[in-house]
This record gives sequence, C-alpha cells and structure tokens, in this order.
Amino acid sequence: MIVFDLKCSRHGHPFEAWFGSSADYEDQRTRGLLTCPICGDPDIDKALMAPAIPAKSNRRSDTPALSSVAMAQGPQAVEAAKARAVIEQLAKAQSEALKDSQWVGRQFADVARAMHYGEQDHASVHGEVAPEEAKALMEEGVPVAPLPFPVIPPKAQN
Repeated sequence: MIVFDLKCSRHGHPFEAWFGSSADYEDQRTRGLLTCPICGDPDIDKALMAPAIPAKSNRRSDTPALSSVAMAQGPQAVEAAKARAVIEQLAKAQSEALKDSQWVGRQFADVARAMHYGEQDHASVHGEVAPEEAKALMEEGVPVAPLPFPVIPPKAQN
C-alpha cells in the first residue's frame, strides 16, 4: 500500500488517498475514478509530499516510540498514536497528582467551601460537582479546577 497527498486542480483542495501501487493511482486517475472529496473535481494531481526519512538509530528521542504498526498504517495512524501517548502521559500525571488527594465524592462543593471559609483544615481533595455548582464555586472565589480525565470513585465504604 502507498499513500499519496493529492489535490484537485481547480481549487487546490488537499487530501490523501491510499493505493496498491503507483500504477493503481495512475489507472484510477486516467479512468476518472478519483474525485476531490470537497468539491467533486475529477481533475486530480499529486501534491508535494515530504519524504519519510527515518531517524538515526543512535539518536535519542524525548517522545515515546511509535509502534511499527502505526508507522506502517500511515500519517493518520501516526498522529493517533502520538495523541494516545500524550493522553497517557496526562492521565499518569493526573493520577500522580491525586495520589495524596482524598476522594470526597458528591460532598466536594461543601468540603471545598468549608476549607475556603476556614471551617475545615485545608487538604487536597477531589470529587464530583455539577457544572452549575462548579461555576458557583469559582464565582465565590473558591479555588477549584476541573480534572482533565474522569476519576473512577473508590467503592462506597460502609
């Protein structure tokens, strides 16, 4: 399989398409089987493409290694793998930040207000609130922040 960056001749809309070979691309183009997905123009040309040059094997990378499967599946799979790696890093950072935080569940608003107004000692807590309640807390000046990822609450204790 080979991926080509293509564009319509009339408007220059860029898009990509996969083909079995360069000959398959030429065959489909000459038979009029290719059209621009944006405007339907059947006059399609190859767009300029950046070459895929692998990094030196002795070069250190600060980004997680992408799987060879993702690399073989093309640019979209590579971008999806990068996004997954970033999400995994964020989730790990959130988990680390919450390790010393206490889950207070749906009592979060009450606990946060009590700490803010000096009725309770300050502590690191996390829990659940409705969007309207979160907005009310912020309007009161209670220091709260949303978590980027959902937290699975611990099992209810009797």
